[in-house]
Amino acid sequence: MSVLQMETESAAVNERPSAENYLNCSHGFWSWAATRDHKRIAIMYLISVLGAFLLGGIFAILIRMELWTPQRTIMDHDTYNHTFTLHGAVMTFLFIIPSIPAAWGNFVLPVMLGAKDVAFPKMNLASYYLWVGGALFLLAAIVLGGLDTGWTFYTPYSTTTNSSVITASIGVFILGFSSIFTGLNFIVTMHTMRPVWMTWFRMPLFLWSLYATSIIQVLATPVLGITLTLLVAERALGIGIFDPKLGGDPVLFQHFFWFYSHPAVYIMILPAMGIISEIISVFSRKPIFGYRFVAYSSIAIALLGFLVWGHHMFTSGQSRISAIVFSALTFSVSIPSGIKVFNWLATMYRGSIILTTPMCYALSFIFLFTIGGLTGLFLGALATDIHLHDTYFVVAHFHYVMMGGTLVSFIAGLFYWWPKMTGRMYSEFWGRLGCFGVFAAFNLTFFPQFILGARGMPRRYYNYPPEFQLYHQISTVGAFLLGASLFVAAFTLIHSLFRGRKAPANPWGAASLEWQTSSPPPLHNFESDPCAGDPYDLDSQIYDPDLSGYRFRVESERLHSTNDSAI
Repeated sequence: MSVLQMETESAAVNERPSAENYLNCSHGFWSWAATRDHKRIAIMYLISVLGAFLLGGIFAILIRMELWTPQRTIMDHDTYNHTFTLHGAVMTFLFIIPSIPAAWGNFVLPVMLGAKDVAFPKMNLASYYLWVGGALFLLAAIVLGGLDTGWTFYTPYSTTTNSSVITASIGVFILGFSSIFTGLNFIVTMHTMRPVWMTWFRMPLFLWSLYATSIIQVLATPVLGITLTLLVAERALGIGIFDPKLGGDPVLFQHFFWFYSHPAVYIMILPAMGIISEIISVFSRKPIFGYRFVAYSSIAIALLGFLVWGHHMFTSGQSRISAIVFSALTFSVSIPSGIKVFNWLATMYRGSIILTTPMCYALSFIFLFTIGGLTGLFLGALATDIHLHDTYFVVAHFHYVMMGGTLVSFIAGLFYWWPKMTGRMYSEFWGRLGCFGVFAAFNLTFFPQFILGARGMPRRYYNYPPEFQLYHQISTVGAFLLGASLFVAAFTLIHSLFRGRKAPANPWGAASLEWQTSSPPPLHNFESDPCAGDPYDLDSQIYDPDLSGYRFRVESERLHSTNDSAI
């Protein structure tokens, strides 16, 4: 019986007393505000980052509306500069970076390990409140003069503008501490709380991706904090660090900023790749192909990501030798990413593919991320980057990687773990319809921007030549359709909370540990120690209609023999 047929079965199992359920709200606001339960913290992160995504999306729609015509449409040029800066800052620092590690990592990591919680529950809660504090500072910049520097805070403009650079910098500085706390917590949890039988090469690949991400968070984020501290010091005290009038060097800021921000790209994309690895295996009904290569490639991406920041600066005047070295390293970092893509395709080859909503999003991810990766090769080549640098080609490439990669995989994880988190199943029809809309609208929005960039349209410009208007209008129509499709996806999930069928413990037939507990899990995740096993041994799963879902084969046989003895 297929997974979709299974959903029609009664799921009147796994019900727990409300006091044991982490979703229980009977103690009110303070039971959530002071919680140390990693699942509740994950839900608070999830709601918060989705709120930030909504705000950033509103800014994006306003940008596309303004670009409908070559001249002024709905706002003046100063407002436009503030809008695209806040769009980039909110999306990058409040949504893309924390979305998967902080939300899905917090929810899934301890349960995948068979643990009761993370190593430092108090630090986990503190990381959330640091995120909230940083978000408040960053959003305060909107009402305290705005922010018009671009999300990169490039000097020397950021040292001279009258906008709220100091307020926004303090916000990003605080957000950095939240990221470091999360990374430290995850590293210690995976080192100290794995079961004895779960060796490194028996961990699910999502955990490998979180481990690699945590390394980047801990090592790279302090560089951003130092950079922004120097920027604030220069603005407040007039110290000559980046301002050439004071004897500083504005290119130094770029080196500092991109030494963090390029590894930060992998903070965004590595957990996304981990989600895709889980989904591809489960819905192809095959173990992941080349497990060790996929695991090692996550570490390779994390380490190589520290060495390629200079490809953002090919036009900054750096030496030819430096440019050649950074170009070569940029091409090398594509190798472990390619390993993942080819191994996903090999996993699907001759598999029993089930086109559930998470699988549809995973397939969308592979297509969109591949386009983003391949177009990155043009930007890594010295000759072509000179023409494409600071054009809409870069905008399209960035969004194909970050939005087509991180956002799409985030939604894939949302649909994949939604039954586990909420205990409710959603409509597959509406879920797949939303996925199709997101995929089609995304390409309609951003693919024309490759053409714009190749024809010389610079990014961040308020006005543009009339010959570019058609491409901008196509992109704007796509943005509205993309927003509508995302609302379809949101409606599907919200509707399931009220009208969805109860979810069994393992609706997908997966073999990793989070599917061995009830949906949603009890307070301490497991009623008894979970069974050991290969997280990709899908043959250990059998569909059992008497037990309303998939069960581990040994557990199912034990339960049936117990029932037979009772009879």
